[in-house]
Amino acid sequence: MIANVSYDIKDESIEAKVKWFKSLTIQERYQNFCDYIELALLLNPKLAEKKIDKSPSGSVRVLRKT
Repeated sequence: MIANVSYDIKDESIEAKVKWFKSLTIQERYQNFCDYIELALLLNPKLAEKKIDKSPSGSVRVLRKT
């Protein structure tokens, strides 16, 4: 990952962020994921305790693009 600082508003667009993310290696992507999870848990430790109590009601339809 190349660290640089930019003050251009275009670098905040979704396209720019996708381009940056695609430039990362798998290991760097995984490390970013772990860092985000750690930050979220530091801000709200109860996130790890949350459980989904309800199962989906009704039917579930699986769609595939062919």
